Amino acid sequence: MSSLYEPVGPPASKLGYYRVLSPLAAIRVSPIVLGAMSIGDKWQQFGFGVMDKDSSSGYSTRTMTWAEISSILQVTSDQNGSSEAFIGEWMEKRNNRNELVIATKYSSNRERGGPQIRANEIGNNLKVLHVSVAESLKTSVTEIMNGLHSLVMQGKVLYLGISDAPAWFVSQANMYAQMAGKTPFSIYQGHWNVLDRSFEREVIPMAKSLGLALAPWDVLRAGKLRTDAEEEEREKSGEKGRMSSSPDWKRNDAEKKMTEALEKIAAEHGTKNIRAIAIAYVMQKVPYVFPILGGRKVEQLTSNMEALDITLTPEQFTTIESVTPFDVGFPLNIIGDGSAYNVGMKAVANFVKMPAARPMTASV
Repeated sequence: MSSLYEPVGPPASKLGYYRVLSPLAAIRVSPIVLGAMSIGDKWQQFGFGVMDKDSSSGYSTRTMTWAEISSILQVTSDQNGSSEAFIGEWMEKRNNRNELVIATKYSSNRERGGPQIRANEIGNNLKVLHVSVAESLKTSVTEIMNGLHSLVMQGKVLYLGISDAPAWFVSQANMYAQMAGKTPFSIYQGHWNVLDRSFEREVIPMAKSLGLALAPWDVLRAGKLRTDAEEEEREKSGEKGRMSSSPDWKRNDAEKKMTEALEKIAAEHGTKNIRAIAIAYVMQKVPYVFPILGGRKVEQLTSNMEALDITLTPEQFTTIESVTPFDVGFPLNIIGDGSAYNVGMKAVANFVKMPAARPMTASV
């Protein structure tokens, strides 16, 4: 006879080990966010790949039917809304909307080449907010604290996040929310990867202080974290790479230098997957990190999941961070980031620092 409380068996993949999103949001999600920017067919002329409804349905069916895949998806007005439409139709057919956590946002240009008058198709005003919510997957993340709090009260939104905003603004917004009894931001989305670490200057200390989760994008540097052999293969096949941010799809000197370091570390872990190392770096740098990873192929998703099996050593972190010089700048270069006592404190007495919360690793 089976027990009513018999533990569930192991999941099909490590995406099935759910984590609390942040100290401010108790909802449980998969460790990796499935980015939806590549799902759609409206941005080919801007250097993005194309995934029409048929191919996206096949992609979704092959990936999302895994019971644990992406309990959190990042969906925006990308591809002129076709990414939202495709995923929305996919969920409606399967009646599984409540099984997923959907993150959407507003402020960006919703319809490039759309209505003739588009002055209110972009920005932070309430018209953009309500139109975006009405035409989205019924969830929204906004930057206007009173407006977004009303959405929470209406039950249209559960948790709030903010994307690509200055740390001072997020701090001010959350302080206002705390003082006024409004809903605060609980997750921050921003640009972060092994080559561009400016995220670590102000945003990460802010997030740790306020209890925000982090959802970095461009973790794989628009696909340019690839080995020499992989780049040669792309050249031969004509596949090339994303050219939305640069007309040159090939790696620059800095990217080549970084991939060499990633290859060395990957070999130490018995793999050739350098992208898994780059993903592990951001996930294990600080707690509550949920990287946004897209891609148009199931193989890419499967390959990215290998990061969940890797635990980087302190020496490997040092190797990665030594490739590209990074100056934290003022005032952190004087007072530090709070992880250790500064020189002024050390000159007075021997203080013992309470250990900070540690990121989750493959061994946890």
